[in-house]
Amino acid sequence: MALIRQLKGIHPKYGNGCFFAENSTIIGDVVMGDECSVWYQAVIRGDVHSIRMGNRVNVQDGAIIHCTYEQASTQIGNNVSIGHRAIVHGCTIEDNVLIGMGAIIMDHAHVSEQVLIAAGAVVLENSKLETGYIYAGVPAKKVKAIAPEQLKGMIERIASNYVMYASWYE
Repeated sequence: MALIRQLKGIHPKYGNGCFFAENSTIIGDVVMGDECSVWYQAVIRGDVHSIRMGNRVNVQDGAIIHCTYEQASTQIGNNVSIGHRAIVHGCTIEDNVLIGMGAIIMDHAHVSEQVLIAAGAVVLENSKLETGYIYAGVPAKKVKAIAPEQLKGMIERIASNYVMYASWYE
């Protein structure tokens, strides 16, 4: 069973149809919507600030979501995929975003909707990522526009697939 723990009297809250892997960890001031999934060894730690997640967010194996004490909460929209071992820290992620494996998003970064962040990319503090682009590299830079078929074929497909994968574990 997942470690879902209250801290300082604040209990994590989640919507309908969520899946939490047995060794995932969700602590404190965390609120997530419907059909979210938190996979093996993923950690969502709302101990020093709040974490808010929309519907159909998947936090893949080994990913970490955290914030900065009294300075930077974490806001995640709907239909967001957070790849294996990614770190999402004290930032805002809008709807329909794919964060690649091992990517890092730092404090006060703002990722607009319909963005793809490549595997291993590092989005620096205070960065503003523009809607409709792929970002890659260290530090992350705009690489190219996302074609409509990529948006449907990658961002939407992966978010939908993770809802399906979670249903296999019921």
